[in-house]
Amino acid sequence: MSSEQSLQAEIKDILSQGPISGFAGGEELASSSGETFPVYDPGSGEKLADVHNLQAEDVDRAVELAGQAFENAEWADLPVNERCVYLHRLTDEVEKRKPLISHLESMDCGKILGQAEDDVQNFIDTMRYFADLAQNMQLRTVLAVKGHEAAYARHPWGVCGSIVPWNFPFLLCGWGIAPALAAGNTVVVKPAEDTPLTTLYLARMVKEIGFPDGVVNVVPGLGGVTGAALSANSKLSRMSFTGSPDVGRLVAAECGRNLVPVKLELGGKGAAVVFDDVDVPEAAQKLVEAITFHTGQVCCDATRWLVQKPVYDEFVNEVSERMQKVVIGYPSDEGSAMGPVVSEKQKSRVLGYLEKGIGEGAEVVLEGGAAEVEGRPDGYYVKPALLAGSLDNVAAREEIFGPVAYLAPFDSEADALAKANDTPYGLANSVWSSDLGRCQRVAESFVAGNGWINSHNVVVHGVPYGGVKQSGMGGGVGSLETLLDYYRGISVIRPL
Repeated sequence: MSSEQSLQAEIKDILSQGPISGFAGGEELASSSGETFPVYDPGSGEKLADVHNLQAEDVDRAVELAGQAFENAEWADLPVNERCVYLHRLTDEVEKRKPLISHLESMDCGKILGQAEDDVQNFIDTMRYFADLAQNMQLRTVLAVKGHEAAYARHPWGVCGSIVPWNFPFLLCGWGIAPALAAGNTVVVKPAEDTPLTTLYLARMVKEIGFPDGVVNVVPGLGGVTGAALSANSKLSRMSFTGSPDVGRLVAAECGRNLVPVKLELGGKGAAVVFDDVDVPEAAQKLVEAITFHTGQVCCDATRWLVQKPVYDEFVNEVSERMQKVVIGYPSDEGSAMGPVVSEKQKSRVLGYLEKGIGEGAEVVLEGGAAEVEGRPDGYYVKPALLAGSLDNVAAREEIFGPVAYLAPFDSEADALAKANDTPYGLANSVWSSDLGRCQRVAESFVAGNGWINSHNVVVHGVPYGGVKQSGMGGGVGSLETLLDYYRGISVIRPL
């Protein structure tokens, strides 16, 4: 049997072991109602597995077990280097199983296999980054205060909830659990119902590695039940949510009732500001790659392309020609550059926004629409699309979450900034110019959490990543600031 055949046999074995349960307190956790939900392969439309739909009482049980682990299992009291040994062991094991996890991720969310491999590597890098960072943290700081002996000490919070979306399930699981665990907290993770498989597989790996029971817990289920129950649990110490602004508001409201601090990383409607001194073919290629990466299902993507008038027509022609050449195919097939969207629901959303945008008068530069892939008639495939016109159009203002870009010209730097910032979102924008001074000036003037120069979707460990306005609140991810969020502080003072 070849290595590829062996890999496929192992994946088949994982998926065929009956309904997949949650994981809490070091044990399988089935739904108390017996309910399950199906998980589908977006590339073929075929069912991959059934997963237990955990109920509110099951979520409460998982949080209770996580709390017991925090209080009694001495996870928080372990010397930080010993705690991080567990994180490195888990990470090493993920690295060993990278081909299997990558294939499972690709099948589960319809991601091109090479992109899924990058996501697994990002998980590996994230875990090691926070494990190493935590070992170098100074948790007690003596403060120079006149007339007093004073210090500021940091401690882990307790049980941290994390709700993970469907577009980057394994990568964002790492973003959620790595800083929390490194700081000494325990975690309860709710994966998206569309894409729970790699997070559930990770939970079994945690058990194999020998983590103390209850430190890592995973509660699969539907958002309206399982996710809502986790958000509303008063025994959480912190919550992290990544997803849409609409659901983010609900999560924040539930956390607010219990005064649980919440970190929200939400959607976006990013702008790419293209000045007339760029290398037009190069900029066009990079932006086409950005909008077709994971079929445009990226919250920080550039979906509004603002182009200075002298090069507008040339740029439109370049991007149109390049987008038509993007090869749409099954995620693991050789040569595929863009796979399906995650579900039939998401396919309908993308096609619906195209219809609404055109109905409101948008110019059709590249039509888009449903795509057919040979041998995969039931997959959820769409074509890349380009619209242009007034930025008041619904397709220019609302997040579509698909391979759709909206084009508009601008006159001056001030005009470009006004158009880029005229949005309720504020996650990530980019500026494209050969004048690096102008790039720096424009990037720092964006009303957004991230400003990128001559590139897009640039997320680097050590640099805060977060949003403002409807794109998020509560701090960023991927940096020292993230780790600090997972410690509570206490000031200790003695008058002299």
